[in-house]
Amino acid sequence: MRITPISDLDRPELADYSRLTDVSLRRKTEPAGGLYIAESTKVITRALAAGHTPRSVLLAEKWLPDVLPLVEAYDGDVFVGDDALLEELTGYHLHRGALAAMHRPPLPEVAELLEGARRVVVLEDIVDHTNVGAIFRAVAGLGADAVFITPRCADPLYRRSVRVSMGTVLQVPWTRLPEWPEAREQLHGAGFEIAALALSDDAVTLDDYAATPPERVAMVFGTEGDGLSRHALESADTVVTIPMLHGVDSLNVAAASAVVLWALR
Repeated sequence: MRITPISDLDRPELADYSRLTDVSLRRKTEPAGGLYIAESTKVITRALAAGHTPRSVLLAEKWLPDVLPLVEAYDGDVFVGDDALLEELTGYHLHRGALAAMHRPPLPEVAELLEGARRVVVLEDIVDHTNVGAIFRAVAGLGADAVFITPRCADPLYRRSVRVSMGTVLQVPWTRLPEWPEAREQLHGAGFEIAALALSDDAVTLDDYAATPPERVAMVFGTEGDGLSRHALESADTVVTIPMLHGVDSLNVAAASAVVLWALR
């Protein structure tokens, strides 16, 4: 990579960093040419270890000794500027060292991730990037094999999701599921029981479910406000609920995922 000092923001190559909240970075169908932003030396390191390729890097000069050895074998620019200029470009202070515009890898097929897996997590329409990142961190730490997200779920490679996950979205295998009931057919076809985490009169408690868990289970978590959709509940084989105290009926979805993953580890 070429070290390229910048003194103004007119270079067209800097556009990747001036639209950090623009969903066009993902592009709806996530083509091979799509990008995501890796923030911090730790996340960039994990992205490279996962085989992802940087298009460019943006940093302050003091971070060059830490970052340049990681990326110098790749083609592209390491843009170096002072703190004020970088903050003007990105809209915030780069206190985590560096940003890298990474080429988004193609998503694997659903069947590829289901093969050989025993515990998988399905995220239905979860729109908060913080929750998505926190769930990936729980998955990485507590041992599920893969994550599947529905078409309207927030992007795991959005900058905030990557950061909150501590880069584990770059380690945990994931892909997008089709809509229900096609998703149910794919999960059942691979031998998975579908367990919906929801409040229901006929729900079994997590304690009872974890006592004799199925050999292969897909745990489905719903959006923050309304929970799981009717189609998801109709597709489920079992509804599971976490026993709660003191009149509290549920946990934040990221916290709930950690509890369930721990119980079924």
